[in-house]
Amino acid sequence: MYRFKDWFRMDRLNYINSGNAAYINSLYEAYKQEPESVDFGWQKFFEGFDFGKDAPAAPVSTIPAEASDHFFKEINVLNMIDGYRSRGHLFTKTNPVRERRKYFPGKELETFGLSDTDLDTVFNAGVQVGLGPATLRDIRQLLEETYCESIGAEYRYIRNPIKIKWFEDRMESKRNTPSYTIEEKKLILNKLNEAVVFENFLGTKFLGQKRFSLEGAEAVIPALDSVIQNGSELGIEEFIIGMAHRGRLNVLTNIMEKPYKEVFSEFEGKNFDEETPFGGDVKYHLGYSTDVVTQGGKKVHLSLCPNPSHLEAVDPVVEGLSRSKIDFKYKGDHSKIAPILIHGDASVAGQGIVYEVLQMEKLDGYRTGGTIHIVINNQIGFTTNYKDARSSTYCTDVAKTVLSPVFHVNGDDVEAMAYVVNLAMEYRQVFHEDVFIDLLCYRRYGHNEADEPKFTQPVLYKAIEAHPNPLEIYKQKLQEEGSIDANYALELEKNFRALLQKDLDESKSEDRITETVQMFEGVWQGMHIASTREFFAPVETAVSEEELVEIGKKITTLPEGKEFFKKIEKPF
Repeated sequence: MYRFKDWFRMDRLNYINSGNAAYINSLYEAYKQEPESVDFGWQKFFEGFDFGKDAPAAPVSTIPAEASDHFFKEINVLNMIDGYRSRGHLFTKTNPVRERRKYFPGKELETFGLSDTDLDTVFNAGVQVGLGPATLRDIRQLLEETYCESIGAEYRYIRNPIKIKWFEDRMESKRNTPSYTIEEKKLILNKLNEAVVFENFLGTKFLGQKRFSLEGAEAVIPALDSVIQNGSELGIEEFIIGMAHRGRLNVLTNIMEKPYKEVFSEFEGKNFDEETPFGGDVKYHLGYSTDVVTQGGKKVHLSLCPNPSHLEAVDPVVEGLSRSKIDFKYKGDHSKIAPILIHGDASVAGQGIVYEVLQMEKLDGYRTGGTIHIVINNQIGFTTNYKDARSSTYCTDVAKTVLSPVFHVNGDDVEAMAYVVNLAMEYRQVFHEDVFIDLLCYRRYGHNEADEPKFTQPVLYKAIEAHPNPLEIYKQKLQEEGSIDANYALELEKNFRALLQKDLDESKSEDRITETVQMFEGVWQGMHIASTREFFAPVETAVSEEELVEIGKKITTLPEGKEFFKKIEKPF
């Protein structure tokens, strides 16, 4: 019987290992049984193989050397495609303020047994990436744009070929390059403007106060807004969000729609009540719940869970709340509610609670239908450089323990971030599993606004100090492509600053903060909350002897008419 792997038994193919040969042979066997069971590209490849196998054999001396070499190079191109899909994430342009570490071997043509002289040669392997027969130059360009630009994708370790194919079809057809309309770009610009200007406004009006700003990672705000908008179209009715303190004020106002005036009042200390016996919490630990209406007219409920300083402590809380609502509110339908966890790079790699929660992702008793994990990767933990903080290549490598796909995104490319988070949400809705997004960015100031980061990281912060913020970068991009003019961006910023100033003036004129949304509204509405007097009042907890005896009899008597394990019957 002629097998495909027999074809590999020649010295000149020593760069193809037996694993590759066995894998291709298994595909070939499946193809012979049912051609539609393998990828379209492999169908065409095997068609050509069968055609060549069944054709009358020519004497070896009459086969042109050029044809023989070309055939072997087809395999080299297939190896190159596999190389980009598997390792392309190591060679991306994802770091806005640092040079990437070097990895060997690289992605040069020579790595795959090819050279510049092959660039204009047409290879049938182009079918594998949806191009059809194409030049090596075009095939490599597609792979470069898909896997080595602002987005890096780790997904080839997933053991389900259907999921791998799902990603490749979507990423390679669009080259991992978002294509937004002008109106969609203006919406992204608007949310990015809110994120950047809000932080700048707080920094100038409340000088020296701690706010744990989002500066450097502002792309998170338009990304969250986009995934809420698009997620509602995929059937999601509710998002439960958990995050640490960095960027929380920005998320509270620009995503959760907490009034700016309330946040300003909290900075003024007007939310403290001396008559309340219970202490409050700092503003960047507080939670919020609200209903928003999307651009498509869908009503979506949003909850941001309160979280103390222990960073990842909120993770199991978010998952527990989500599971509870899945069971009791949505009758077991995971697709109606989505948890989103926003991590820090140091905490996601360093705190054990992350793995403890993650390893329950697929368990029937705990699963929540997939969580979107967004890592705000400042590349520094408090004052520690990332190279001194972990052993793994990426801070997100814990995701691989449950075979979750991971995307690495340049924090300066706001469109790429919005594109990836929507791809992640689509995957979550289809396969009901976790996805990680590693947003490589930076922290504009120290751990908090009172710290001086140059004491411990002078080189990094010299680069950060000279780096433009994501809004400036995006405005310039839109202006260069003709989507907006300079006046549009200036007007957007001017109007938003005026709104913030108006709310600040109003907050200063009030003696006390007036909360628009009280704690424990929503599903808790109508439930009695104990007053201080009720909380400390003594409660009669005694139980009568008759009740205790009755309970004792009930729990030590086996029901009649049932068979029990013999060792259980003996004590009774």
